Amino acid sequence: MTIAIAIHGGAGAIPRREMTKAAQARYHAGLERALDAGHRLLKEGGTALDAVCAAVVVMEDSPLFNAGRGACYNAAGKHELDASVMEGATLRAGAVAAVTRVRNPVLAARAVMENCRHVLLVGRAADRFAAKHGLKLEPPEYFHTASRLAALREKRVGHHGTVGAVALDASGNLAAATSTGGYTGKMPGRVGDSPIIGAGTYADNGTCAVSGTGLGEAFMRGVLAYDVAARMRYLEESLETAARAALAKLSDLKGDGGLIALDRGGNIVMPFNSEGMYRAAIDAKGRRAIGIYQ
Repeated sequence: MTIAIAIHGGAGAIPRREMTKAAQARYHAGLERALDAGHRLLKEGGTALDAVCAAVVVMEDSPLFNAGRGACYNAAGKHELDASVMEGATLRAGAVAAVTRVRNPVLAARAVMENCRHVLLVGRAADRFAAKHGLKLEPPEYFHTASRLAALREKRVGHHGTVGAVALDASGNLAAATSTGGYTGKMPGRVGDSPIIGAGTYADNGTCAVSGTGLGEAFMRGVLAYDVAARMRYLEESLETAARAALAKLSDLKGDGGLIALDRGGNIVMPFNSEGMYRAAIDAKGRRAIGIYQ
């Protein structure tokens, strides 16, 4: 039985010189909780889709990561959240963008995939759709965190806050999920790559599953997540070679960030060109890895 999972908590890591031991311990613990939530389901025979959603929910519920509860503020002092999921077996996908009330946007994205013929719903209509399908809505103050508000007031603009997961289940199926609050001070209504299938998220059993984090506009222009899969399919590149080439394209587009990718053989890569990327994985041999910096 081959199972594997990789997660990221965003390429917007605290600069190494500013990272305290206590903060690093909190991030490591948060990543491990998410990783274990997904891997536990895989060990119990759950699907790759179940695993990636479970891992992302843990990070959405944590104030540490820029998704769900810990989402950053836009220029108007509001929260607008984006997420997507994709199944490698069927190429089914679902996404939401600019939702403001959904506690777990990744579950709203899954609801779109499973309960309607569309792929992407946005704004208030997506909030209403989520509520109709039994997902929990929260008041705006639920998403408040003092550190994110301080970042807005101090005009600390960043573009790396995202969480994501990729998984391989015992049936040989892949899945990917990505969720984000965008970046501090973004224009209201701005949507990045996280809910865009092929840009920030992609999964195909024939190649790989990918979740990205970084400058969203560059990921969209480069169609980064799909690019990894396309290079594997059409150039017959290995997962590592394809992922490194996609990251080089990101650099060519003057973007920084990273990605996590997983193929049906259980191979995992987690490259990034930023100073750090919160990341963790358990590979097909059960080996655990967790890291922040290069």
